[in-house]
Amino acid sequence: MHLVDSHCHLDNPRFAEDLDAVLARSYAAGVRTILTIGIGEGPASMGNGLALARPATASTPAVYASAGIYPGNAHEATEADYARLEQLVQDPNCIAVGEIGLDYYHAESPAPEIQAACFARQMQIAVAARKPILIHCRPNDGTPNFPGLDVWNDLFTLIEEHWTPHDITGVMHCFSGTQDHADRSLANNFVLSFAGHTTFPKSKDLMAVAISTPLDRILVETDAPYLAPIPHRGQRNEPAYTAYTAAAIAAARGLTPQDFAQATTANFRRIFGVS
Repeated sequence: MHLVDSHCHLDNPRFAEDLDAVLARSYAAGVRTILTIGIGEGPASMGNGLALARPATASTPAVYASAGIYPGNAHEATEADYARLEQLVQDPNCIAVGEIGLDYYHAESPAPEIQAACFARQMQIAVAARKPILIHCRPNDGTPNFPGLDVWNDLFTLIEEHWTPHDITGVMHCFSGTQDHADRSLANNFVLSFAGHTTFPKSKDLMAVAISTPLDRILVETDAPYLAPIPHRGQRNEPAYTAYTAAAIAAARGLTPQDFAQATTANFRRIFGVS
């Protein structure tokens, strides 16, 4: 079985001491391809993911990377940073721009107009490179931040202006929206990627979206070291645990783990143009 962890953060300090073991466990669990996200701690370290890219071996997965400026760091972005991103995305191992988008959840996030400008600029860079984008979209659910604003509406407004007309696909990373958000994402040529929280008991509505998503438009991910799935909830997440999320969604859809793995791996290869 060949699974893909379509979104994790291998450059996170929580992997600093045992990354080789993490990769070995990933391979042993059938997770043979990983996309590690290059946002670092801010624009200055967005090349960290590429430093970890490597081909597959007989016991470790292939690791690809992205590069981008996270919405929480949008206020730090300079013209030099955008120029560097343009260079990074030319690397064959940099297969996407991201994660980029909007975050209205965290109080420290910059003003919406600053996030929007950074997001739009990076979409333009991705269009020029013909690389997919990885979307971060987090609403202000349960927080008093950015009152009265709808992050999904703002996100789609920007996507439909700067991205959709160019006929390039992208990924709604760690999808947590409603069925309406899923439908609008699909209409704008995105695929939906589901993380470990889809397995949580209170995530029945989200699992329903995962069930209804067309089989050729779905991916799975860990977002490691965050959001470990059942039965590892609350622990450090790692790419090997992609198998738990994939198995849960496959069962809910009435598929074998092997068939679901085959479909999601084919989707990843098609979207990112890798073998």
